[in-house]
Amino acid sequence: MWQIRHYNRLLFNPASVILLVTMLLSWRVGFQAKSNTVAAFSMMIPGTMIRQYSMRATTSSSTRNTSRLFSSKKSKVSKAPPPPPTLLGPSDFPDWAYEPRDFFRFEILHESTKSQARVGRIHTPHGIIDTPGYVAVATNAALKAVDFRGADESGQQLIFSNTYHLMLHPGADLIAKAGGIHKFTNRQDRPFITDSGGFQVFSLAYGSVQEELSSKGELKRAGTKKKNYGNGMGKDAVKVSEDGVLFRSYRDGSKFLLTPESTVEAQKKIGADIIIPLDELPPYHIDRKVLEESVDRSHRWEARSLRAHLNDVKEQAMYCVVHGGIDRELRTKSVDFLTSLPFDGYAIGGSLGNVKQELKDLLDWMMPMFDDDSDVERKRKPRHLLGIADEDNIRHAVTRGIDTMDSCYPTRVARHGTVLTKDGSIKLKSGKYSKQFGVKIDDSCTCPTCQHYDRAYLWHLFKANEPLAATLAAQHNIHYMNDMMKSIREDIMENKI
Repeated sequence: MWQIRHYNRLLFNPASVILLVTMLLSWRVGFQAKSNTVAAFSMMIPGTMIRQYSMRATTSSSTRNTSRLFSSKKSKVSKAPPPPPTLLGPSDFPDWAYEPRDFFRFEILHESTKSQARVGRIHTPHGIIDTPGYVAVATNAALKAVDFRGADESGQQLIFSNTYHLMLHPGADLIAKAGGIHKFTNRQDRPFITDSGGFQVFSLAYGSVQEELSSKGELKRAGTKKKNYGNGMGKDAVKVSEDGVLFRSYRDGSKFLLTPESTVEAQKKIGADIIIPLDELPPYHIDRKVLEESVDRSHRWEARSLRAHLNDVKEQAMYCVVHGGIDRELRTKSVDFLTSLPFDGYAIGGSLGNVKQELKDLLDWMMPMFDDDSDVERKRKPRHLLGIADEDNIRHAVTRGIDTMDSCYPTRVARHGTVLTKDGSIKLKSGKYSKQFGVKIDDSCTCPTCQHYDRAYLWHLFKANEPLAATLAAQHNIHYMNDMMKSIREDIMENKI
């Protein structure tokens, strides 16, 4: 009897009627009553059941279930597609950005009548760069096995350091507190160039940082490993988005988001004379559609990097990075777009082929686009080839109008006992050099190593695992590279190349 009286009170209580009518009307028009309003009504209704029911009625699941009673059609919520990514164009940059820089200029001293080779001089706030010139790689703001003083005495001008490693240690802020990379390294009368850090980040998708540090440059950077490309956040993976690239630090595993703006900010703090925008480095073997998407993304990132750079130039020049793999259409697209923006120079990057001949073929048909007489701006700006490794490719690149090229090859092979000579490389660990007393590495070399030590002593140092061995070999190889570039410049001046 109590239950009958209780339900009668529920059905005929005025507050119950008001609540039910309100809920029916709100469901009918698709309006979900706010929980505090329903709770207020429920306080006027006796019984725990009504209070509990009224509170449940405000949940989204109850609203969805009840709405089906009043409509036979299931409502569909249309989701608007995301807006397309924005690509900055020539008109998005100020007019002054297209004017020559007072602090950075490139003068062409001679153009060969035999090839596209040219001799020039790049003027920077911290010294000149004679071109064609070799750029030594000092990843962590330090050359492997040899100090900057020894390299500079061997004719080294431009040094290439890496933003990725310097961001992780010692940190861009610390370098800024030291007064920039020139003061930090006590190398204030020679120029530096830093890259965006993008290559090292993407190398995590293809191999370890240790493998990258022992690579042969851009040819190896864009190798064939692709299993982790853009595929989540695994141990050695990166995650690419329109914002930038998310990666894990190889030092402690912490996550970092590298964006076009953040890499420029870091390079401003580091303070190199030439900086590089953020770009994407896909592997060699990928679908053409994926490659095109990567090229387009690199263009958007590079334009954003340029905009961030121009907001606070700080007497730094910025080179763009031309992409497209070995696809001629995409390479042409990249050249045309990037040369329309106010960059100070051009870097040839991305996958440059899987074998030497592909690189040579790529340069043969691509570099004439930079020598178009109808576009004077393209012609008067310096061109850098990223990660070139060996003497043969250097000599070919020079004939196609390349002005500078970087490589860790000379110092890397030196640490393993290989030295460079005009007659080819020599592996000093071989026993045949153990009794070559009084014989220099190279008879014509004037480096400190060749002036003071012979092959037999160097053989001994390497076999005994003495650290001095790598130092003496690296000193020689850097001297050899700069001596070779000087000889190439002389041959161009005489139209022999």
